[in-house]
Amino acid sequence: MNKTTIPSDPAAAERLAALVRMKRIALGLLGAAAVLYALATMLGRSHPGWHYLAAFAEAAMVGAVADWFAVVALFRHPLGLRIPHTAIIPTNKARIGRNLANFICNNFLGTPQVLAKLQEFDAGTRLAHWLAEPRHAEQMAQHLSAAARYLLSTLDDERVRHFLRSSVVARLEKVDVSSLAGELLALLTADRRHQALLDELLQQLAGLLEDEGVQERMAEVVASELRVLKLVGLDAVAGRLATRKLISALGNLMADMGSDPDHPLRLRFDDFMVRSIERLRDDPALRERGRELQSEWLRHPALAQYLHGLWDQLLQWLQADLQRSESSLRQRVAQGAQGLGKRLLEDAAMREWINAQLMQAAPAWIERYREDIRGYIVARVDAWPTEELTTELERNIGRDLQFVRINGTLVGGLIGLLIHAVTVALRG
Repeated sequence: MNKTTIPSDPAAAERLAALVRMKRIALGLLGAAAVLYALATMLGRSHPGWHYLAAFAEAAMVGAVADWFAVVALFRHPLGLRIPHTAIIPTNKARIGRNLANFICNNFLGTPQVLAKLQEFDAGTRLAHWLAEPRHAEQMAQHLSAAARYLLSTLDDERVRHFLRSSVVARLEKVDVSSLAGELLALLTADRRHQALLDELLQQLAGLLEDEGVQERMAEVVASELRVLKLVGLDAVAGRLATRKLISALGNLMADMGSDPDHPLRLRFDDFMVRSIERLRDDPALRERGRELQSEWLRHPALAQYLHGLWDQLLQWLQADLQRSESSLRQRVAQGAQGLGKRLLEDAAMREWINAQLMQAAPAWIERYREDIRGYIVARVDAWPTEELTTELERNIGRDLQFVRINGTLVGGLIGLLIHAVTVALRG
């Protein structure tokens, strides 16, 4: 690095300090080799051993300079000279970004690798254990409560009320009430389901007629209409007699209808339902009248007031509950999460289903987002300022590269010493 700036990050500052120390050590070894070479050259005539030291020092200097050149050439042009194939990282930044993205995506985010890790992860069991832990369930409930409080505070706004009110009304206006009622009625009457409803209605009516209080009121009504008999005091007797006959007749009628699926009244009921469905579906006048009533109801001020009040009451209740330390909603969420976790722990089949669904969906996710990650890495490296990228890389790996210089100095010196020793031996 030509200009050394101390980063604000303590870890980065520590890496920079370590890089500076290692550079000084490597440079110190080069200087020591140069001093040793000069001394050995001057004293070479006094003793043959100095020639060995001179050979060691000379080769050490060559190795040190060569490795210094190699290390510096990764990050910049040595001595500012634009020698070919130097400043490799800045010159090839875009290609490095593409290769880095391909390396990460192909070796770490490949579909087989990720699927193997997911299978080993066993998401179903981990989720069950996590939810079953009361502390985790309470944490989840607290986070959801905080999010809900924030959401409610943003929704408590007249613009939101107006939007929701208009959205609800707009959606309701699009509903064809007549057709919907016809379809619903057709669904309810399919396979003569309405006959079961009629049976239930007949049973309820029979029970009502058997009630003594109802019979007494019916008798009073009948008696009040018998003005002639009232003069001779037989109105009450005639009322009770008429009521019993009416109830008996209705009972026989309901019994006949209950025992005969093809009873005329049942068939008339079927015909009535069919004609009602057809009218609701196909009668333009009825459908138009339904739309008119629907429009009048939706545009009535009472509906707007009702929706406004309902929305305000809902927000107020939710806010009041979530602000309490013993929020019932938060407790229910925590209890529900913990109970879900316990049930998952007891249900191996459900855990296997969760894992199977994850394994089934994962390949599409991996293929989709792997390319996004690849593109992000390429774009990030390409947008990174060259000097900043170079500085950051040198700060992180430069210390280790200084060992290349140190090793080059020592190994070069030993090889030079070996070559000199072999040369002397061959001459002798």
